[in-house]
Amino acid sequence: MTDSTQRVIVVNFDVSFGNLVMLFVKSALAAIPAMIILVILGAIAAGVLGGIFGGFGHH
Repeated sequence: MTDSTQRVIVVNFDVSFGNLVMLFVKSALAAIPAMIILVILGAIAAGVLGGIFGGFGHH
């Protein structure tokens, strides 16, 4: 460890229950658009792969 770095150990922090609930609510609300984007990207990928590989095996 060089002289310019400093180690810090956090032993405790105080968060009120209300602030913790608000953090979880905001996280849940932020996850909704993220899931919508992931579903759209998954549908596009499934469509592309289905178009590429869906034609194989049909004579």
